Amino acid sequence: MKLAIVSDIHANIWALEAVLADISKQGADLVVNAGDILSGPLEPSATADLLMSLQLPTIRGNHERHLLDCERRPGHPSDQFAFEHTTQAQRDWIRGLPATLAVSDEIFMCHGTPADDLVYFLEQVDQQGCRMAAAVDIEARAAGIGHSLIICGHTHKPRAYAISGERLVVNPGSVGLQAYDDDQPYFHTIENGSPHARYAICEKTVHGWDVSHINISYDHHKAATTALKNGRADWATWLSTGRI
Repeated sequence: MKLAIVSDIHANIWALEAVLADISKQGADLVVNAGDILSGPLEPSATADLLMSLQLPTIRGNHERHLLDCERRPGHPSDQFAFEHTTQAQRDWIRGLPATLAVSDEIFMCHGTPADDLVYFLEQVDQQGCRMAAAVDIEARAAGIGHSLIICGHTHKPRAYAISGERLVVNPGSVGLQAYDDDQPYFHTIENGSPHARYAICEKTVHGWDVSHINISYDHHKAATTALKNGRADWATWLSTGRI
């Protein structure tokens, strides 16, 4: 089994197309999508159309919930933009996505943690910022999940972390956004240091799962220009540099 994992696309159609082209070269048996798909000042409708046509095993992230919440009240600018630039059919597709998914007997996928799409699986946020979570906390977040490969997203940080029971937690990083800041539960920043689109290949071997974190160059200038045109200078910087 050679598995490609994408996550946190955030409507970046140019990054997604580059990643899908590279996945095709890799010869993956299956591609899965770990959520946060459309929110962002880029191309949510085109991104939705492409993914709906591919019919990948896909879960929703926290931003899918936030986007749909815009039906009742105005949301965060990234979610509101995506809501206003998607069709009812595209929003209905999002509405039907599960929060978690057992892809097979060996592969489980969640966005944040199995219990909460807002909680970082492999990181901890406190008043000093964001850092790797303590082993005991990661183990607790994985409690009850017996699959040998546990996929998460949400933080945009590529990581692989071995836990008890010969299980491996893998975050593929973000296809579409390489830096951001957040004020929950405390202000913190995420930076990957370059604009490359990121995804992961996981391959089952006799010794366990091999993991390759892959960085793909793409036309990030076009993405940044689009963000700036749509009133998001912060996103333009994050997309251009992978830094805050």
